[in-house]
Amino acid sequence: MTVSSRQLIPRPRTAAGKAAGLVGAALGVAAAVTAAGVATERALVRRLKADPTDPYATEVFGAQRYDAAYELEMPDGTDIHVEVVEPTRPVAGNPTVLLVHGFCLDMGTFHFQRKLLAERGEHRVVAYDQPGHGRSGRLESGEYDLVALGHTLRRVIDEVAPEGPLVLVGHSMGGMTIMSLAELYPEMFGDRVVGTVLMATSGGLAAETKLVAPALLGRVGGPVLHVAGNVTRYGGPVIDRARRSTSNVAWLLTRRYGFGTRRPSPALVSYVETMNSRTSADTVTRYLRTLATHSRFPALAALEGTPVLVVVGDKDMITPVTHSEEIVRRLPHAEFVKIHDSGHVVMLEHADEVNTAMLRFLDSCEGNRR
Repeated sequence: MTVSSRQLIPRPRTAAGKAAGLVGAALGVAAAVTAAGVATERALVRRLKADPTDPYATEVFGAQRYDAAYELEMPDGTDIHVEVVEPTRPVAGNPTVLLVHGFCLDMGTFHFQRKLLAERGEHRVVAYDQPGHGRSGRLESGEYDLVALGHTLRRVIDEVAPEGPLVLVGHSMGGMTIMSLAELYPEMFGDRVVGTVLMATSGGLAAETKLVAPALLGRVGGPVLHVAGNVTRYGGPVIDRARRSTSNVAWLLTRRYGFGTRRPSPALVSYVETMNSRTSADTVTRYLRTLATHSRFPALAALEGTPVLVVVGDKDMITPVTHSEEIVRRLPHAEFVKIHDSGHVVMLEHADEVNTAMLRFLDSCEGNRR
């Protein structure tokens, strides 16, 4: 590909440029104010982390065993990192389980589910990092879009799991990605996709979230998104450094908004915060528009003829219970599991309950095919 060069001519500063500067200055002030309380926050985090009862204190998070890894190049140029775990005790007809993670996370979101399925060895497991997350590449320009994520999921299926039944498991934005796939390729559901698990996700009730950003951005629209995108695109590395320097604050926010129990495992909080922090500010802002405008209730019709499991924590502050209840209202045949004292990362915070529900669901999918 040939790249042409041209002389850059200085231009007057536009209103958007001034606004970007103001937002950038505001971010700088906020970072300074936050830094003033670093010592206090550090002491609090140190105390919370020193929990002798933490059940996951010795759990090794991060990379898990895989039998094959792929880097799939998408039409927009991004490389998608995919890992496959082959069954050690394959059962004829068992579906491949494909895991689709959410916003600001990576495939490690399903740490306990993947670990369980690998130990049982009865299913092929496919996991991948969404564009801009984990070990997958980032877009060179433009914004991320849920339609593109639906096409990405289809590409992963075609390249890595081209044959046999599938059960799709999506958390948060991963569930939205599955809805996008259903919107684009409804014929896959019932034929290839024999079951769907939707965890802590939404069909389009963004305005009801208890967090300010998605609802606010859904109302103010393009201008704010444009300015925010410019700030992070050109000042992203600075903002990312500021985020790392205030990691104690980030840890506390993750604990507050990601979990539902009063005393969540410090090791789990640290694990989720690490995934969050690896997602660049530029990637975060370039996803905002598509998340704020997500509305795919009609796409759920494609799931009407196949088993569906909906899982949500009753204290989820990112996608509250009402989001899942609306999905179940439109898919009355779905199994609905509401987990007590759990927040948004339900599959980590209450892994045993989620695993029990998921294994029961897999058994039912297999039973329906016999």
